[in-house]
Amino acid sequence: MIELGVNIDHVATLRQARRTYEPDPVWAAVEAHLGGADGITVHLREDRRHIQDHDVQRLGGMTHIKLNLEMAATDEMVAIACRLTPQMAMLVPEGRHEITTEGGLDVAGQEAKLTRAVAKLADAGIVSSVFIDAELPQVEAAARIGAKVCEIHTGPYAHAFHERGRDAESPAVQAEIEKIRAAGEAIRHLGMRFNAGHALNYYNVQPVAALPGVRELHIGHAIVSRAVLVGMRAAVAEMKRLMREAAGSR
Repeated sequence: MIELGVNIDHVATLRQARRTYEPDPVWAAVEAHLGGADGITVHLREDRRHIQDHDVQRLGGMTHIKLNLEMAATDEMVAIACRLTPQMAMLVPEGRHEITTEGGLDVAGQEAKLTRAVAKLADAGIVSSVFIDAELPQVEAAARIGAKVCEIHTGPYAHAFHERGRDAESPAVQAEIEKIRAAGEAIRHLGMRFNAGHALNYYNVQPVAALPGVRELHIGHAIVSRAVLVGMRAAVAEMKRLMREAAGSR
């Protein structure tokens, strides 16, 4: 059954705007859980622009659903993950000047480095995921480095959906969906778990949720944005309903 991982980074973004103690990302995680979230995702960035080390530590000890730590494949971040032991660590590209993650990780271009990172995470009992574009060479490289999960970058699909007037039947949108579907098929064929995420929202999520074999969708900004108006529990519950409805139509 399809699952929802809720990214709570932007709860921390709001807190860091005033360098204060509220809103508390841990409270947001609990509310997301009560709304039906199956997991919590946070990105501990090198510049600590939103989530802080103590947030990850508290989340690991206080949440009752799985914790997915997004991180760059640096020695510092691997050491932090091995110390805090989230259930999953997702390796992502990271740039100081980007607003959010702008593309998938180039696994094929840095296999040796990533193989070492994945091995260290595995030794600590942590499942390794990689955030990649919907490209077969990247999927194959992910399998070679020992990743157990591939999360396909859905940003190109989301942008096409928006630019084509939110028309899910547009050829451009269908082409992007086909890329995700084909990547997902290759991921599962190679024995890895097929997840997806980035720029998904309440209007574009269903075509992705309906794809064969997709296990988890990781969604943050859209849910936190709606939560400002309706509350976290309601925002998560509505996203989960849309996902399950679409997955049920497979």
